[in-house]
Amino acid sequence: MSELSSGSKFSTALVILLSMILAGMAAGMGWGIRGQYGHETGAMMAGVLFSLVIVFIYGSGLTSLTGARAAALCALGISIGGSMTYAQTVGLTKDPPLIGNWEALRWGFLGLFIKGGIWIGYGGALLGIGLSGIRYRPLELILLLMSLLLLFFLGVWLINSPYDPTNKVLPWIYFSDDWYFEPEVAKPRPEVWGGLLLALVALIGYARVAKGDRLAFRLGLWAFVAGGIGFTLGQSIQSYHDWNREALEQGLLADLPKNINWWNFMETGFGMVWGAILALGVGLNRHLITEGEEPDEIEIPPLAEWVLVILHVGSIVGHEFLVVPRLDFFMSYAITMIFIPVTCVMAGRYWPYLMSLPVIAVPIAGKTVRQLCFNEDPPAIELMGGVLAYIVLPLVLLTLLAILLSRRGQFGETARPFARWSLLLATWVYFWLNFAFFHFPWPWLPVDEWTGRTPNGLVFAICAITLTVASLAYGWRDSSKLE
Repeated sequence: MSELSSGSKFSTALVILLSMILAGMAAGMGWGIRGQYGHETGAMMAGVLFSLVIVFIYGSGLTSLTGARAAALCALGISIGGSMTYAQTVGLTKDPPLIGNWEALRWGFLGLFIKGGIWIGYGGALLGIGLSGIRYRPLELILLLMSLLLLFFLGVWLINSPYDPTNKVLPWIYFSDDWYFEPEVAKPRPEVWGGLLLALVALIGYARVAKGDRLAFRLGLWAFVAGGIGFTLGQSIQSYHDWNREALEQGLLADLPKNINWWNFMETGFGMVWGAILALGVGLNRHLITEGEEPDEIEIPPLAEWVLVILHVGSIVGHEFLVVPRLDFFMSYAITMIFIPVTCVMAGRYWPYLMSLPVIAVPIAGKTVRQLCFNEDPPAIELMGGVLAYIVLPLVLLTLLAILLSRRGQFGETARPFARWSLLLATWVYFWLNFAFFHFPWPWLPVDEWTGRTPNGLVFAICAITLTVASLAYGWRDSSKLE
């Protein structure tokens, strides 16, 4: 934070602008990659890349452990919104039968604003909790998460019920496919956004009223607005394409590649917008980021930490790759999925680093190998080579970096070096896995050989290179250790 505290208003504005650009790129790349990897676990990629940028820019006066906790908490918070259904809400703004239906378009965008706000709102609130310097005890967090889960069920009952598609009975406020807009083809899906909204309001309210945590409160609100605007603007790209196909075949836009994946551009745009707006919110509230003078509290012994890490990773692997009915039932409610990690991140020494780096990458690496070695016929790569290249190599590198950074943090290193090296490695690991997932869509191939993923791959490459240059060029004048 020294660049901000000692510089002029002009230099402060430049730092905030830099944070918006880098955070937008990090969140845009992460959110664009998220799509093929799943809702909750995929969303954590964008959350951790975004939060690493924030810690990198504003964390020069924070301890390494505080920065790691903030990054992990933000990623875990953004994972919660992945339990919502949203594809049919997007469909209200672009499905062929609804092209020209302005009422459906407006209603779909309203739904996307609410769902986008909820999705990012949790990430902003938990990021604020991580950066505010206000202590949340493990038992307190467990009770808080249990209360949020109860409020989630209450909200679903109040807002997302009744749901009886057999008798064409749906909630009064419903943002998925129904018979009002598509009488002949509607296939309604259950919604849970009302429960998540009620729990989010309670989380933000608890932080402000019970804990006096102004940063978590403000960033929760900023994140809600950022997510709402991001989802609507991102989808506007795809809606404009679907509503104006004939116009896009003429003029300057007629030269665009014909196989652009507009859905993926929607996702990338969504991430870029919410990342930039939330970074602005952090910059305007940077004075609330507490550079704690007290030593970080550790409330879990190392052995217990590693046992809980193994337990959590095992539950993620079981949920994502195996059929375990009771585990799937428990993990299907996103709030339950973060019971262990949120508590351990706030109480442990190693958990924040492991969560931010290898733990988030485990399902991403596994799904890459499943796609390339099992789902494709013939396999894109033989199993042993796939495991070594896309599971062993990235996870070993991320784990070694997590342990190294944790050890260096114990000797007084600040949050900026943690964020610098974590951002650098995580960016290229996720770029590598995504690039392999889509068979290396190199942008220098002739345009007629581009796949639907090549344009987005080019965007991701620009984002990764920019983040790399920034992480290697910015902030070296600050002391790497706390005074």
